[in-house]
Amino acid sequence: MSNRFTIDEVRARTYKSRDAWWTVLLVDPLASRLVQLVARYPAITPNRLTVIAFLLGLASAACFAMADYRWLVAGALLFHLSFVVDCMDGKVARLTGSGSVFGAWLDYVFDRLRVLACAAALMGGQYERTGELTYLLVGGGVIFLDMFRYLNALQIGKVKHDMRFKLAEAAGPGAATPAFVEETLIEHPTGAAREDAVADADRPVVDVNGDFRSRFGSFVRFRNLLVRRRIRAHVVSGIEFQMAVFIIGPVVGAVIGVAVGAGALLLGFELLLVYKLWLATKSFNRQLAAIDAPAIPSQRRPVEVSALTPAP
Repeated sequence: MSNRFTIDEVRARTYKSRDAWWTVLLVDPLASRLVQLVARYPAITPNRLTVIAFLLGLASAACFAMADYRWLVAGALLFHLSFVVDCMDGKVARLTGSGSVFGAWLDYVFDRLRVLACAAALMGGQYERTGELTYLLVGGGVIFLDMFRYLNALQIGKVKHDMRFKLAEAAGPGAATPAFVEETLIEHPTGAAREDAVADADRPVVDVNGDFRSRFGSFVRFRNLLVRRRIRAHVVSGIEFQMAVFIIGPVVGAVIGVAVGAGALLLGFELLLVYKLWLATKSFNRQLAAIDAPAIPSQRRPVEVSALTPAP
């Protein structure tokens, strides 16, 4: 048996600087307590928690397939419990240093399979009960939007990685690698990412989100308010979408209405992310050109450096 952890240690070492509001408000308080209990047992590994979460998700799908309201509520409760355990695997990995690359793959794949199984069971069960084709169409939409959300996130991450790599490459050998600022707002009150980026005062700071901030000042202020509470500005992400479809909809008896509404909000936030990325790539191209274009044959022009505090 390993050493015990205090609840403050669990929170300090496992809470993300930003997370979905559903996780921050409705999952972390319970998950952190459960992690405190199980982290002392080496046999309870992150991968085993991932498998348990997936099995609970399949049990949720089995309840949804029964179609009756009482079974829908049971399925919703099991889905929430599945998500709590799914959050625990990452927390245990961070707390005990027992994470692995394979574990990250397993967690990602099982999450997608859980959504697929629950969507098919929920919408298929309601179709069998009512004979309404709309349930099948909405079910297909749920699966598509979940796929789009996580595919979009992966590709946005890849583009950001490519921008960092190209900036470092353009700086040339021996030059200080520019610190790449991804935040919509320079201020990052709850995390260390910003502080790490500017720890070396000699490093130029590349800020590709100035165009977005200048066009969406109100959204930026809203984001900053949420970040102070550990809540990310992507208010309806894949997590909130899943919880709406598989918990709120079944419990309130409005499976189609809630799924359609949550899907529209998810799509809206994803398109906002795409637009933000498009603006960032335009700014990136300008700054990359500034590095590549020589002021004189033997010199490079300096990278465009952002201010360390928000503009008034």
